[in-house]
Amino acid sequence: MLENYFPVLMFLLVGLAIGVAPVVAGGIVSRLVGVHRPDAEKLSPYECGFEAFEDARMKFDVRYYLVAILFILFDLEIAFLFPWAVVLQEIGFFGFMAMMVFLGILVVGFIYEWKKGALEWE
Repeated sequence: MLENYFPVLMFLLVGLAIGVAPVVAGGIVSRLVGVHRPDAEKLSPYECGFEAFEDARMKFDVRYYLVAILFILFDLEIAFLFPWAVVLQEIGFFGFMAMMVFLGILVVGFIYEWKKGALEWE
């Protein structure tokens, strides 16, 4: 029974080795070959050529997250449309109407958030 899972175990071990081996080898080579001379400038935070002017843990406006969630929502909508378009001939009119109901619900949600001002950026 357990011999059936041996290929899966080997797949996981080889995948883990392929993922971990370059990281470990890079760390070893870096320690052996690299020159380590840290100073204050090398250890200072660097941001696009400027000194850091704010805390990296500053709070973002909720609208930023709202727009991100809306993008993911409509991106997933497109992810559902591609397989649907491929099998449209096979699923027929019922499949077409099911997708129209799905898109209709999304359009109603889109109109609602548009009216509420969720898409406006100040």
